[in-house]
Amino acid sequence: MPRIEGETLSAHREQLQRRIFEAFAELMVEGSFDAITMRNIAERAGIGRTAIYHHFPDKESVLVAFATHETQAYMSELKAALAGSDDPVQQLRTYVRHHLAAGEKFHMGFGPALYGVLSPTARLEIRDHVVAVEGVLRGILERGRDGGQMAFDDLDSTLSLVHACLSPRHLPPAAIESFVLRAVGAGGPGA
Repeated sequence: MPRIEGETLSAHREQLQRRIFEAFAELMVEGSFDAITMRNIAERAGIGRTAIYHHFPDKESVLVAFATHETQAYMSELKAALAGSDDPVQQLRTYVRHHLAAGEKFHMGFGPALYGVLSPTARLEIRDHVVAVEGVLRGILERGRDGGQMAFDDLDSTLSLVHACLSPRHLPPAAIESFVLRAVGAGGPGA
């Protein structure tokens, strides 16, 4: 009988899931999704190579569960950061700063290359996470435009362009923030 870690079965499952997610994240940093096996994940997590299958049927399900977990954590932190202001311009600043600061913590590079190897179902589940984050920015931009604090033509294009501006990790965050604010008509430097 396997040893139960934690005070309850639920606590045991949470600890095991955390170890699996940590192992998965480490393996993703070291190589590609294609190169990862369930055996690699189990070994890195310190669990039996067959025990992992009691929790996840395959590595794609590990990826989706990991992405769900990361998105929930990211959204909780983002919403807490945004709660400090009702002003859309300040919220956009906060959104940009949070996204850039949290990018290294939460961003695993789930881009087109990865999406190409996932099943259609997994791609849709991962896309739902992106849509949830986009929904926060969409709300900020809509409130800013409706309140006259921002000016842009097409909401969907603006949303995509703002997120594209948040991708480069080699640029100074202050420069990205200033550019994004000016791009949506929310003021120049220091505004």
